[in-house]
Amino acid sequence: MSKIGQSLLKGAEEALAYAKGDKKSSKTYQVKVPKKINVSAIREKLNMSQNVFAACFGFSTRTIEKWEQGVRQPAGAARAYLIVIDRDPEAVRSALNAVTHSHTYHKHPRHKEKA
Repeated sequence: MSKIGQSLLKGAEEALAYAKGDKKSSKTYQVKVPKKINVSAIREKLNMSQNVFAACFGFSTRTIEKWEQGVRQPAGAARAYLIVIDRDPEAVRSALNAVTHSHTYHKHPRHKEKA
């Protein structure tokens, strides 16, 4: 079996053990996400306007404005997402581009497409 196959099998075995209640044999990871994110610095590092940054990464322009003005702070998942954008924006764009070009993410299983 290939290394990838072995890794997948090991991961599946750990997930099964965890689901059965065996917390000791599975690995757990704790991610530390900073409480404050400087959205403006991330956006400016990418040389993007608020509109372009919002459109490129799936935010509303109003949300970007409120974050940058300090009216609101990004929530946990958004903070983690912003860190990924900051560290590897091309990977995020590539992943999002793959999603937008995949039909499986756009079709609802109960609705038929009109011809």
